[in-house]
Amino acid sequence: MGKPTGFMEYPRQERGYKPVEERIKHFKEFVIPLSDQELSTQGARCMDCGIPFCHQGCPVNNIIPDWNDLVWKGEWERAIRVLHSTNNFPEFTGRICPAPCQEACTLNLEGEPVTIKTIECAIVDKAWENGWIKPLPAAHKTGKKVAVVGSGPAGMACAQQLGRAGHEVTLFEKNDRIGGLLRYGIPDFKMDKCYIDRRVRQMEAEGVTFRPDCNVGTDISAEELLKTFDAVALTGGSEQSRDLPIPGRDLEGVYFAMQFLPQQNKRDAGDTVPADLSITATGKNVIVIGGGDTGSDCIGTSIRQGCKSVTQLEILPKPPEQENRELTWPNWPNKMRTSSSQEEGAKRDWSVATKEFIGSDGKVEKIRCVRVDWSKDEQGAWQMKEIEGSEFELDADLVLLAMGFVHPVQEGLLNDLGVAYDERGNVKGDTEGENAYRTSIDKVFAAGDMRRGQSLVVWAIREGRQCARAVDEFLMGASELPR
Repeated sequence: MGKPTGFMEYPRQERGYKPVEERIKHFKEFVIPLSDQELSTQGARCMDCGIPFCHQGCPVNNIIPDWNDLVWKGEWERAIRVLHSTNNFPEFTGRICPAPCQEACTLNLEGEPVTIKTIECAIVDKAWENGWIKPLPAAHKTGKKVAVVGSGPAGMACAQQLGRAGHEVTLFEKNDRIGGLLRYGIPDFKMDKCYIDRRVRQMEAEGVTFRPDCNVGTDISAEELLKTFDAVALTGGSEQSRDLPIPGRDLEGVYFAMQFLPQQNKRDAGDTVPADLSITATGKNVIVIGGGDTGSDCIGTSIRQGCKSVTQLEILPKPPEQENRELTWPNWPNKMRTSSSQEEGAKRDWSVATKEFIGSDGKVEKIRCVRVDWSKDEQGAWQMKEIEGSEFELDADLVLLAMGFVHPVQEGLLNDLGVAYDERGNVKGDTEGENAYRTSIDKVFAAGDMRRGQSLVVWAIREGRQCARAVDEFLMGASELPR
């Protein structure tokens, strides 16, 4: 905890943003950090709540009161050691996590939670600036070889933990750079990719071998993988996008969000996207279908590319402006949230279903929509009904489908391995017991979105860490790695 009376003495203060008219001109980060003194004061607000519900809210179970207290006291180097004990990459979560820990903070009962995410990001940024973060290579090698397939946050966390346990780890990535969806799904204005590169250099110094541009299942067969390595961890993403199979779906100008977003990441990295494959929003009326984070990323990217307009449609009802905390706390509530990208000029609409893409000469020009009503049936299940006479059309030169992901891509490696799937099409595997993170195939493990389905970066880091411990136990009979 911080100062016992700090939460009564100091108001909540959060990081700021640079003005909209300034930040939409580039793809760089635009957060304005707090000063050390301001951060110390915010750390002091962490109250003696008895039961730190923030631990429950945080998927990696960060020891939040401890490092809040250390920041309050100015002991930053100790704070990063506490933070790293549960989270390999707090610079990732400190930038793009929705912070369920803050929703679970006891002070959130009054709507004034501790600025946990801001403090977390400041701790790790200061640690890098001061050279406190160094490679931690294993003192002894085990002689065991492990393949980690997929270099997103789950794969990076898993590989780093296994490398530190002394195993010979090879991290495979099908794309040309390491990072998975952190690299080619998260816009640079939300998280600069230099943070990934910095961790890659640290992990290389710890002995992890990186194999980008290697599509396991194509460039190296499943059979060869099993023959070469003592254990395999599948940590790829949930990349099968949810489609919208309605009339006009084949028109030019209708794309999945993940066809659009990675191209801008590549441009920001200095790559050239071939003209015949390039998808841009410049000068276009953009429709984003899907109200989540991916849709928000499409908005911010479209605005920076100079779109004419951008509208985001959500099939679900508009959430309440404020949750009833007495009913929802400390759980994640359903409430109205507005991202920095949505603040930059998007129009948002709820309870809207898209019925048809309309165009000419093979190109989309409009979409036809209908308003829907949601009500519960006799069994309490939500049912959607179209509202008669509510159809309308919107101009659309570019439509981006951002409706989430249904499961990992099964064709190729997963089917070649013959792993079992759960009822949602994810790789089947438990998280507890002696078979934790094991698939149906001997010595093959799975973690992150590939196992649990589309989720948060912080959940991926948690599963990567826990999977590493399970692999270590499998190889050595016991493990000293933390869960």
